[in-house]
Amino acid sequence: MRFLQRASSSHLMNITSKDLLLYSLSDAPSLRLPLFTFFLVIYLITLFGNVLMLSVIALNPRLHSPMYQLLCSFSLMDFSFSSTTVPSMLATMLYQETTISFPSCIAQVFFFHAFGNSENLLLSVMAYDRYVAICHPLRYSAMIDGNKCVTLCGVCCTCASLHALLHAMVTSSLDFHHQVHIPHFFCDIPPLLEISSSDTTFNQLLIYTEGSLVALVPSSLTIVSYVRITIAILRIHSSTGRQKAFSTCASHLMVFFLFTASAISMYFKPSSVSLPHKGKFVTLMYSALTPMCNPYIYCLRNSDVKTALRKWLPSKKMKESKF
Repeated sequence: MRFLQRASSSHLMNITSKDLLLYSLSDAPSLRLPLFTFFLVIYLITLFGNVLMLSVIALNPRLHSPMYQLLCSFSLMDFSFSSTTVPSMLATMLYQETTISFPSCIAQVFFFHAFGNSENLLLSVMAYDRYVAICHPLRYSAMIDGNKCVTLCGVCCTCASLHALLHAMVTSSLDFHHQVHIPHFFCDIPPLLEISSSDTTFNQLLIYTEGSLVALVPSSLTIVSYVRITIAILRIHSSTGRQKAFSTCASHLMVFFLFTASAISMYFKPSSVSLPHKGKFVTLMYSALTPMCNPYIYCLRNSDVKTALRKWLPSKKMKESKF
């Protein structure tokens, strides 16, 4: 089953009812190569950062703790989430438009939401882990251990997969007889609902009910955890320790809000509102840019990881490098 292939005017008449057209981020031919190069570099940086993080944690026994187990799981989700959409986006930039079979389109919807919601759920687990470590350090080993981390990661992936499967199945039941052009650079629920010839009221209702629970509940738990962490940090007497803790939490919250706010503005908007260019930009924020930032903010700002890197990589290069 083919996933993507070049679509040109000579074979548009051969597109079947089960094929859909994806469009590039920009219609300007002069921007194709610069955009392709820019996002290819972003994707390679994302892959490098996540592979580096996984390798350093796996090869350093001192980092085999619950917090770093969660970071490994998060990095794996980050890598998978970005790989679900960015290659498709690069293909549309290179060829202006590409075709995708309907089953492959639904599969892309499933994996995009499975990995994306797994990240959101893992963020809440990671925030809870930090809350316990900072606010209840003496009880940390009793409340958080390796087995519990594996269980929590499994629950996150299972819940996210069931959520993605539900929406993929409901979306696959829609008809697309009169429109095969998706105003987007990959298959996602909002653009598919926009071009469907079926009644999408139930799909919209599902997004605002079940989707709200899956997206907003873990986000709320993350915010509550960081509020409690902030209160604990304010009680630190050392200004240096307080500044260091605030710096770490601020960087984590920045990525969290960037990811969450972008996703909420994309999926929880009135069905009558159609802003394709804004939608593409918002999607880029949480599908390409945020995964690039995550490994560098969550790990390479971490003193333990930097120490492991200095031992793993040539010491001279590490001294010249500033993370």
